[in-house]
Amino acid sequence: MIIESLLISFGAEIKEYKTGDFIFREKEFPTHYYQIEKGKVKLNNYTEDGKEFIQNIFADGHSIGESLLFVDRPYPMNAVVMESSRIFRIPKQDFLHLITDNPDISLNIYQCMAERMYYKYIMFYNLSFQNPVSKLKLLMDYLKSYHEDKTPYSFQIPLTRQQLASLTGLCVETVIRTIKQMEKDKIVKIEQRKIYY
Repeated sequence: MIIESLLISFGAEIKEYKTGDFIFREKEFPTHYYQIEKGKVKLNNYTEDGKEFIQNIFADGHSIGESLLFVDRPYPMNAVVMESSRIFRIPKQDFLHLITDNPDISLNIYQCMAERMYYKYIMFYNLSFQNPVSKLKLLMDYLKSYHEDKTPYSFQIPLTRQQLASLTGLCVETVIRTIKQMEKDKIVKIEQRKIYY
C-alpha cells in the first residue's frame, strides 16, 4: 500500500503482535492507520453464541481498517493477529497529512478500498446461496482471480477448511464434505491436504 520509508517519515512506528492479539476491537474508534510489514491478520466478528465469522484475511503489505479513518464511526469488526506479526502504526492525523501531501498515495488507497468493496459485494451475494458448492466456488473464483494462471488446479487455496467455513458462514464439517464432493466432481484437486483450484 504505502512504502515503508514514507510511513516512517510521517511518524509511523512498528509494533510487534503475537498470535491471538487484538489490533483493534469492535466498537473502538479508529485512532491509527495499520499496515502489515510481516504477518497475517483476520477481520472478524463473534456471534452471541461465540461463533466466529471471518470477514477477511490480510497478509504482508496490506492495510487494515483504513476506510474507517475517513468517518467518525467505531469499528464494526475486530482485527485479530493469526501469526506473529510486525505492523506499522501511524496516528490518524499523521496518516491524513500523509495522503494530503501525496495525492498518488490517495489514489492507491481509493483503489484498495474499491477492491475491498468489490470483495464485500461478492461475499454479500454469496450469503444468498444455499448450495455449499456454490458458496465455496464463488469464494475460490474470487481468490483465483488475482492469480495469473487460470488453468484448472493451478491455484492453491491459501485458507484452512476452518477459515473457508468462517468466511462462507458454513460449518467446518459441511466444508470438509463439500470439498470432498468437489474433488469427486473434478472441481478441485487435493494433494497432501492442500486444495488446488
